[in-house]
Amino acid sequence: MGVIEDERWKGVYRMDDSPYLLEILTELRNRETDSIGFRKGLVKLGRFMGYELIKTMEYEKLKIETPLEETEGIVCRDRQNVVIITVLRAAVPMMEGLVKVFEKARIGIVSAVRGKAPDFKIDMHYIKIPQIKEEDTVIIADPMIATGSTLVEVIREVRRYGDPKRIVILGVLAAPEGINRIKSEFPDVEIFVTEIDRELNDDGYILPGLGDAGDRAFGLPVKLSTLPQLRSIE
Repeated sequence: MGVIEDERWKGVYRMDDSPYLLEILTELRNRETDSIGFRKGLVKLGRFMGYELIKTMEYEKLKIETPLEETEGIVCRDRQNVVIITVLRAAVPMMEGLVKVFEKARIGIVSAVRGKAPDFKIDMHYIKIPQIKEEDTVIIADPMIATGSTLVEVIREVRRYGDPKRIVILGVLAAPEGINRIKSEFPDVEIFVTEIDRELNDDGYILPGLGDAGDRAFGLPVKLSTLPQLRSIE
């Protein structure tokens, strides 16, 4: 299992070569998956995408003593210098998975609401971000990268708190329109997703998508809603 750089963008990676991650994504897409199953799926994706992200981090070799002899090992100092920014609501389960991998991570919280088409105005209701150091990798967790509007605003806020070594967006799905928006403003920001979907519709929903990740994770069953009313969190 590994990450594949998408030929359309530099620094944009898919993980769709992994049958395990694609099976989890299939469960998330399925409208019959209940909120418990949906949350568990996001936790799993956060954890295993975190493992894959570590493969892109720098590490050092070192000598250690086993009970029997000296041998060589490694230490990944980048893994110890991580800030996870959680975009409410749907990213909370993903953050739960990520902290199992980056157990020393400092956590930031951003609450943002995207308005209706065509403006997609972003209202930031709550921002709590720790001070960022130059050796930090900032991971912005947001399951759905749709229009990219929310994430552009979040990146702007992150840069107010310091200049990190890397800024990485970690998501489940992305639309090409959202990736284009983010990369046009922040070409150095990296994006890691399980899959890149086909497009957005006129209301800013990812197609084929998986619906509103926040509603589905926290208890609004899809079968009680009409799909056009579901709002993807970009």
